[in-house]
Order: sequence, then structure tokens, then C-alpha cells
Amino acid sequence: MRIRFAIVSLALVTCGLSAPAQAAPAQAASSFASVVPVPVSVAPTSGVTYQITASTSVYSDVPTTGNLLAQQLRRSTGYPVPIASTPPADGISLRLTGAPGGAEAYQLDVTASAITVSANQPAGLFYGVQTLRQLLPSAADSPAVQPGPWPVPGGRIVDQPRYAYRGAMLDVARHFFPVAAVERYLDQIALYKINVLHLHLSDDQGWRIVIDSWPRLATYGGSTAVGGDPGGYYTKAQYQEIVAYAAARNVTIIPEIDMPGHTNAALASYADLNCDGVAPPLYTGTDVGFSSLCVSKELTYTFVDQVLGELAAMTPGPYLHLGGDEASSTSATDYKTFMNRTQDLAHGKTVVGWHDIVNATPLPATIAQYWGTSTRNTAVANAGRKVIMSPASRTYLDMKYNRKTPLGQTWAGIIEVRDAYNWDPATFLSGLPASQVMGVEAPLWTETIRTSADIEYMAFPRLPAIAELGWSPQSTHDWTAFTSRLAAQGPRWHVMGVNYYHSTQISWPAGS
Repeated sequence: MRIRFAIVSLALVTCGLSAPAQAAPAQAASSFASVVPVPVSVAPTSGVTYQITASTSVYSDVPTTGNLLAQQLRRSTGYPVPIASTPPADGISLRLTGAPGGAEAYQLDVTASAITVSANQPAGLFYGVQTLRQLLPSAADSPAVQPGPWPVPGGRIVDQPRYAYRGAMLDVARHFFPVAAVERYLDQIALYKINVLHLHLSDDQGWRIVIDSWPRLATYGGSTAVGGDPGGYYTKAQYQEIVAYAAARNVTIIPEIDMPGHTNAALASYADLNCDGVAPPLYTGTDVGFSSLCVSKELTYTFVDQVLGELAAMTPGPYLHLGGDEASSTSATDYKTFMNRTQDLAHGKTVVGWHDIVNATPLPATIAQYWGTSTRNTAVANAGRKVIMSPASRTYLDMKYNRKTPLGQTWAGIIEVRDAYNWDPATFLSGLPASQVMGVEAPLWTETIRTSADIEYMAFPRLPAIAELGWSPQSTHDWTAFTSRLAAQGPRWHVMGVNYYHSTQISWPAGS
């Protein structure tokens, strides 16, 4: 799926990546041509600008979204930005009054006297606000008060997503990331209309979620990480905090318990889960394919049922990810037996599995996540089911940008920004009907990733490229235009303190 062998040394990994953000550069005027992902329809109004001032207020039919916008504007402008009880004549109105398109569609209108975002559902309002943020000067996303002014260019944007599923994945098993780090990443991905965060909660190196019926999974299995780094785990309250934080940003959390391989942390925690009844030692390396749950033991299915039951009870979203990849120590017959049986233990959730799951007998609703590097996989193409496109050679954010990148790996290839952008999810996998492509996801595996600064360095600027593939119509796909719009994100990331990689493929503005 994604992991191979050597990890870079700590000195090399951390060199130059964790420096604090510098002072914000001078504000630059934003425009409709700077929005990522590119909207479906843009109609600027020449000579018209709305100015956010000390008298600007926000009204919202969805209080959470209105409050998030007002809070950010208060931080950066220093203005009071009150929440209005009725739509203001001079201000920002977020209205559930309808928009062309589906549930996530929105229409953004900017006149000299008001800004109005209209949508069919709360998600659409939230995405309209993300576009509005990008129309403001980059300093509007500052965590501290900036001098202004705060112009928004006039015009209309009508927009909706290409795919319903637009995901990012964070591996917290190889290295553990506390709640604050996950929430920071949620804030960053939501700006680019990502609506799923897939959390890889278990692997050979660590188990990261409390399960009351199997307490040693967290306390013992969660005590380690790659390279002997500190472990950690989420309490149920912490996990639910992440879920709620994500929901406020219209992001669905999909938890993954990888099975039957990638299970050494569980096997080390409970000897009875092993066929021979002997617990292996905890593991801090990066090799794969050596562990397996005991398919022949009835206790294994009690374990799976109880783990998934507790996880499903904490997860309001519709999906559970069962992994199913790189099960090299499980025979083909045992793999099929195990995956067929565990799909029935998902406690009412829709099962997602890495595309290896098609080698079992997937349930009609089971979703396959394609992680291969090849454009040909007959088994996946002919499986007759929805597929999430995560080809490792295009979407794996832990791959190096070039041979000198101090973080990351190379087994799936070198992935520069252009490589992440220049492909079509609908046609990448030969023989897969476009109607079966559910969307895209950009996984970030953390064998070499230790800090939020490391996450940001590997995710930005490639994640926005993949986000555009998931949101924008294929007809708008244009590398040259994208580089210009992506470059405009640099000053915004600078003021947000995002430790992004300054790709030489992009002409970043001076000072960003």
C-alpha cells in the first residue's frame, strides 16, 4: 500500500522544517482568479468592490459557519464583526435560500454594499465562505490584527463539486499526533473544500484509540512509534472532540482499523489474538506484511466485533475503514474468509477497504480505495463497485518532491506539484467506468513525519492540487492557470504559519 523500508535520520528530517513563521508580507489584492479549487463559473463585476469595515456584521442561517467566519475576521481585522439577527443591508449574509446545483453547491454575490452566500444545504454555505476567504487579502487569515484595508472584489461565483468524496488521510499510527495537531490539519484542509479526513488509527507500530473492552490496545499497543519515538493514543472524549471539530468544518471523520495485517500492536497487546498464544514484541520499524490476526480463532471475530462496535458508536459518519492491504502473512483463503466475515461486523456502517478487498467477496455497498501505482488493475476495474482514487504515484503526500527532499519516501515515485495535478481520476484506472469513481483522497503516511510542520511541508502545495481534482470540473483543468492560482496561496499560507514547500514549479510571490 505505501510503506517500505529506511527512514531518514532525525537530524535530516527536522532540518529547516520547523522554524517559526516570519512576519506577514505586505497585503496583496485578491481576485476571482486566485481561488483554489477553481470555481465552476466566475463573473467579475468591473470596478465594484465591497469593503469590510468596523461596521460590517455577519448573518448566517447556519450559526456555526457564521461564527467561524466572524471569529476569523475579528482576529485579523480587529473589528467587532457582530453576529446580526437579521440579514444586514451592509454586511455579510449566509443564506439557505437555494443555489444552482446539489447539496454542496453555493452562489457567492459581492456588490458594493453587501456580500451574500446562498446555498441549498449547510455544507454549501461553508464552502462559499472558504471561497470568500480567498477573495479577501491574505492577511485576513492572520492569527493577529493586521492594518487592512479589507476589499472583496465584486462579482458572482456559482460553484459545486465534481465529486462528493474529497478526502485527506492522516496516519497517526506510525507517529502519533495529538488532538491539536489533527485540528490544525482540519482547518487547513477545509479551506480547500476537503470533506473527509480518514484517520489511520492502528498499525504494527501503534494503536491510537481507547477501546474499553480491550484496554491494553491503547495503554500498551499505543506506547510506541516508529524509531522508538513517543507513542500516544486518543481517549474516547478526545476522539469525539476531533469528530465534532471536523463536523463544524463539514468534514466527515472515517476511522480505520487495518486488518488482518498491520496488526502487530494489537497482537503484542493480547497474546490470545495470536494463533500460537504468544505475544510478539512491540515494533518500531517500518517493514510491512509480517503480522496477521489469527483467522481460525473465534476470539478474533469477538475482538473485531467489539472494536468496531465501540468505534462505530463514536463515529456519526457513515463509514468504517477496515484496511485489508498488504496481508502477506495471511493466506489467500484465510484473507477471503476474514474479510468476508468482518464486513458483516461493521455495525451499520458502510465498509471501506484498500483495493485489496476485491480479492475477497465485497458486499454490494463496500467501497474500494485504489492505492496502486499502475493504471491497470483488472480486478478493481471489473469489481462493479464505487472506488476512491488514491493512486500512490499521484496522491501519496509522503512521497518526496525530489531526491533531496529531507522527508518522505520514494517507493511510489517522486511526486512534484505537477505530478499531483496532471491526472484525471475518471480515466486514470483503465477499464473502470467513470460513474464508479466516488472521488479522490490524498493519504499522508508518517514513517518520516513527526510534527505539524512536517505534515504541512509534505501536504502543501500538493494537497490543494488534489483538492482541485476532486472539486473542479475536468473542463477547467489547466496547469498554467493552476500555477498562478496556487502561487496566490503562498502569502495566505505565510500569514497562517503553514510550513509549505516552495516548489520551483511555482512562481511564488516575493516575501511569501
